[in-house]
Amino acid sequence: MNRPAPLALHVNGVTHLVSAAVDTPLLYLLRNDLALNGPKFGCGLGECGACTVLLDGMPTRSCVTTAKVALGREITTLEGLGTRVALHPVQQAFIEEQAAQCGYCLNGMIMTAKALLDRDPHPSVETIRRELSRNLCRCGTHVEIVRAVQRAAELLAEQNSVREGVRA
Repeated sequence: MNRPAPLALHVNGVTHLVSAAVDTPLLYLLRNDLALNGPKFGCGLGECGACTVLLDGMPTRSCVTTAKVALGREITTLEGLGTRVALHPVQQAFIEEQAAQCGYCLNGMIMTAKALLDRDPHPSVETIRRELSRNLCRCGTHVEIVRAVQRAAELLAEQNSVREGVRA
């Protein structure tokens, strides 16, 4: 078994020093040491998506990703996307489209949608469904979730249009 050691994790733009064994699941460090509760413990097997974070921009299941894997990489959690005052467009779209019931899957859905829209700003419905298919939702808000991702794409396009207009 690995002994605890000081580990530097770069989370949401800030470097945090934690003491943990390198084989500790990243999820435990985020929730227990850094009090970031966006990522949820769901299945503990990397199957449900509730624990999804972005690791260098890629959706990653933090329950099966060790601290060692995360060292030296940029970790983004739900809390790192926006604030209560200035929501990220993906967060805003999920609210506008009322894409939640119990909310347990939302972290994974939002983080996966963010990564998708970073790669493909105008995804098709089929692409959205495929990208989100590994995030389990038992409440049946799939239609609203797809609409939220489409709305987020619109909001991001509007945001980019405003930025380009300001530069001109």
